[in-house]
Amino acid sequence: MTTRNSRPFRAARTTCRLTWQATSWPPAPEALRPHFPGPCHPPAMTASTPYDTILIGAGMSGLAAGIRLAQFDQRVLVLDRHYLWGGLNSYYKREGRRFDVGLHALTNFVPKGTRGRPLTRILRQLRIPYDSLRLGEQHGSRSVVGDTDLHFGNDFELLRGEVARQFPTRATAFDGMARELEALPFDVPEGQESARAYLTRHLGEARLVDLLLLPILFYGSPTPSDVDFPSFVVLWKSLYEEGFARPRGGIRPLLDALRSRYLELGGELRMKAGVAEILHEDGRVQGVRLDDGTELHSERVISSAGRVETLSLCEETVAATCGPEHAGRMTFVESTTLLDQPAPDLGWTDTIVFFSQGERAVYEEPAEAVSHASGVICCPENYAGQEPETEGVLRLTLMANAEHWMAMSDGEYLAAKEQAWSKGLETAALYGPDVRKQVVARDTFTPRTIERFTGHLNGAVYGCPHKDKSGTTPLEGLFLCGTDQGYLGIVGAMLSGVAMANRHALLPA
Repeated sequence: MTTRNSRPFRAARTTCRLTWQATSWPPAPEALRPHFPGPCHPPAMTASTPYDTILIGAGMSGLAAGIRLAQFDQRVLVLDRHYLWGGLNSYYKREGRRFDVGLHALTNFVPKGTRGRPLTRILRQLRIPYDSLRLGEQHGSRSVVGDTDLHFGNDFELLRGEVARQFPTRATAFDGMARELEALPFDVPEGQESARAYLTRHLGEARLVDLLLLPILFYGSPTPSDVDFPSFVVLWKSLYEEGFARPRGGIRPLLDALRSRYLELGGELRMKAGVAEILHEDGRVQGVRLDDGTELHSERVISSAGRVETLSLCEETVAATCGPEHAGRMTFVESTTLLDQPAPDLGWTDTIVFFSQGERAVYEEPAEAVSHASGVICCPENYAGQEPETEGVLRLTLMANAEHWMAMSDGEYLAAKEQAWSKGLETAALYGPDVRKQVVARDTFTPRTIERFTGHLNGAVYGCPHKDKSGTTPLEGLFLCGTDQGYLGIVGAMLSGVAMANRHALLPA
């Protein structure tokens, strides 16, 4: 059996941020439709019995794939190195206060009962009731470049009106472009012009192009300053045509729903069980070896750890097909600041502000550790129907340089986090009330944190620039789901897990 004797890589949950990017998954044939209601009860197995499928990563895509396979009575195991499921979209407590990480918005929002849309489709596939998430819509967001604001919300007419108000000579061109994009499917083919080129061709106004592109870049682009056209179409639909919502109570209700659904179907979940190696022989997967030396056997492994990261767990000739040089570089520093009163009471009315201080939108890896030239400010309280809080929350996301953060000593690291947070609040005051005197607690995560808890090299939130929607790898029986399979965000991650489960574990070859 071929193995790789090198330092254990951090097998991980996928990082999931903002939107889905995908073709529609192939539906399971009628003969493979699961039987409902009621959980499935697989026959008794011994410890040495091979699993039907092993999933690396207990994030959104891994748990969704596990649910889908368990619906068909597969013996499924989800593994994760950490103690809490969810990956970067998770939560933790510090000094008695809960901090959510990852989730700014659940995009692709549509009302209950809307047919054929990503959100309602994936909830139906996973048999998770729409009402269980208690989704609250955004109050309203804006994109700011230089001295120009563009407001938008879950009603596309707001954006249309804003364009007409700010750029009256471009209103007709915008309407035509919007109709063209609305008519496109989510899965447009690759090989077309980039998003920036498309917007420029239709609108011919650099400031308007930047204002429309800035939220799309921050919520889904693995490349600087631009994004490929298929990704742009998905992000446009997810952010502008559908919109933002937040589960009441933050990310935890969704994580709990996924975990509970998976376990009630008979799936097995092992936390604190990192994968050190993917075992394979003659080009075919045989199973995995855990950090503690335990070998688990399966002829099918689906990983949400990322393409580079997953292949690094294989023998060197396989790992060399996609080495570290292929890893993404777009990463962030994010601080969460807790206030002595709700942020809306202090005058924060926006749900999310995407900002770039200069004359052009900036979305690129900075030369320094962190850049305050552009970023995202999120006020989680500015969604409808949220639980009343005595303390306010403000989150600030900034572009970062992974190499700087990885090279810092412990002392330098703590000082850099403090400086990034302090200057970040000063920057946020340019776009809303100054809350620096109301701070009661804060915490900051960096590219180093992201790499530790997701396994993504360089802390790359959106994975490597090259996506492969097929989810295949050089090894037979080894597949990818999540970010590097081409789906982004919370809804997208769940869609990815279901799509890859259907395609590679349920449909006939």
